[in-house]
Amino acid sequence: MTNPNLPPAWQACVDLGGTKVAVTLARAGKLLLETRLSDSTAKEGERDAVARQILRLIDAAAVQSGVAPADIAGVGVSSCSPFVREDGLAALATPNICGGLAGPARGLPNSWMSAALEAPLRQRFAQVRVENDAVAALVAERRWGALQGAQSCAYVTWSTGIGVGLCVDGHVLRGKNGNTGHAGHMFVTDNNDALCGCGNVGDLEAIVAGNALPRRFGSDAATLLIAAQAGNTQALAQIDDVCRAMGRMLYNLVVTLDLERISLCGSVFWHHRGFLLPRLAQQLHGKMPALTEGVEIVPAGLGLELGDYAALALL
Repeated sequence: MTNPNLPPAWQACVDLGGTKVAVTLARAGKLLLETRLSDSTAKEGERDAVARQILRLIDAAAVQSGVAPADIAGVGVSSCSPFVREDGLAALATPNICGGLAGPARGLPNSWMSAALEAPLRQRFAQVRVENDAVAALVAERRWGALQGAQSCAYVTWSTGIGVGLCVDGHVLRGKNGNTGHAGHMFVTDNNDALCGCGNVGDLEAIVAGNALPRRFGSDAATLLIAAQAGNTQALAQIDDVCRAMGRMLYNLVVTLDLERISLCGSVFWHHRGFLLPRLAQQLHGKMPALTEGVEIVPAGLGLELGDYAALALL
């Protein structure tokens, strides 16, 4: 039982993605956003490089905030995935971090088939919770964001990769290894011009993810989307093709799980949401109305702070 006479414990909220990792301290269930530190996700060195990076960022955030690192009692990690279990603990088998999955052709500077995550953290902290970032974001969106009140819903991130968190009849779905929702690795077109970090050729993530667009079209997502919105015919056709594939995935989720609402975030989507949202919704309109009529597709209520709140929701 918590002693009410003691001050509330400090906790670390970790937002781990394929591009960057961020740490924000929290106390008494409140994020202290001024403590946030971030760095590019480690992809070189030993298999525990990412976990060691997280520990360094936690210590740095504590020192910067005048908190003794030893006073941090626990850590919640909202992490890109999938996971594998190593001695019962979550390790990363993440296409955008582990270069051994797709091999040298993918261009990652390591040959990791998996990367230690939970085990090194548990060597220091008594309280550690690691969760698929899309699932953690779903929980946060249901608690504080755009999915409040929705019993059958999904959260979708469109960023470096594609992630999905799912809730049906009020139950958050997790699966045998916490990997439910990897809809980014479904096949929705016959396109086979892109290698995904998981080793698939032509799955959704390989076609539409933020790190896929430069390989396919020679322009990063922001440049391509700005050109499309300015009326560049080629860029507009490319973005419409990308939205068709992404929208089909959303349609498949809705008709498979009978969803009522989907919220979206992620760097690719968020900065161009007004342009992208109607193009995604178009893939549902008029198709199987008994299942799609009235379904809402909305921007995430927590916006770009969602990753921080996702980690907080774990604690």
